[in-house]
Amino acid sequence: MSALSVISRATTEHIAPAERIHYWEDYNRTALVGLSCTSYSEQGLLARQTNLELGGLRLAEIAGNAHVIERSPQTVRSTPKDSVFATLLLKGDAVFLHENGCLAATAGGLLLYDTRRPYLFGFSSSMRQILVDVPRDLFAQACMEAELPGPLLFGRETAREGALVAALSSLLGGLAALRGGQHDPADAEGIVLGLLRQLAEERTGGRPGLDAYRSQLVVAGDYIDRHLHDPGLGAAQVAGVMGISVRHLGRIFESTGRSPARHITERRLVRAHQELTGAGARETRIADVAHRWGFSSQAHFARLFRSRFGLTPSEARAEATSQRK
Repeated sequence: MSALSVISRATTEHIAPAERIHYWEDYNRTALVGLSCTSYSEQGLLARQTNLELGGLRLAEIAGNAHVIERSPQTVRSTPKDSVFATLLLKGDAVFLHENGCLAATAGGLLLYDTRRPYLFGFSSSMRQILVDVPRDLFAQACMEAELPGPLLFGRETAREGALVAALSSLLGGLAALRGGQHDPADAEGIVLGLLRQLAEERTGGRPGLDAYRSQLVVAGDYIDRHLHDPGLGAAQVAGVMGISVRHLGRIFESTGRSPARHITERRLVRAHQELTGAGARETRIADVAHRWGFSSQAHFARLFRSRFGLTPSEARAEATSQRK
């Protein structure tokens, strides 16, 4: 298993206010991309950045107060960078000015743009983002052969687009925190590229290739985990959000050895087991746990739980409680 490695970290917190802009520009020129920065805050620029390596990709987690960065035509010429950036805005509001217009992004939005073209990125309040630096050759090979038609902003224009962005956000959030979550970092590079490819195809009208199954599985799994509390959650609902047929969803899950329905049941049982055996389990009502994780019948929940874990819910709770005494 390949660990995610930290390349560098920087913060302006301990830099004299008058020197912070110069420090930030100099750091980014080496670590990420050449840019100029402006801050209108009386405190000056307060920003921090962590850069990580993920196979052929670089990730940058960036947070700061209100500020503006610009990659002007002169900067593009003097400090060339041949990458496509995918910036996921986690906090704050932003405007992205480019040669053909302006895009307004809010928290949860994803911007895809070309570092060879000038842009200005302005943040009106405190912000946090995760940026994926994809070398152009790799982007063309894994995501989109044609040139980007211009900056693309993704959010929730369609249910499928929203599900793709949410899955990418979940994955990048875990990676930036140096937690692989349920994904091996060695596989995460391919999953990130697959999700970016699907987003580009969604917007440009391309068609997914046969290798899209893995990233589609991530999208489906992420949607399921976020909706386990919904008793009506089923294969039809997941397939509808993803814009595919139930039959195709079944093919996506073939590699897991489980049907979509069985996967949903398994995830519900696992979450219920975690709650019944975790801290505070003594005060937890089994009926509440069953309801919380989408089981409409407590008796049905108890039968499935015993079949899965070899104990009834009450036995599992009692055993966990006694072990903590």
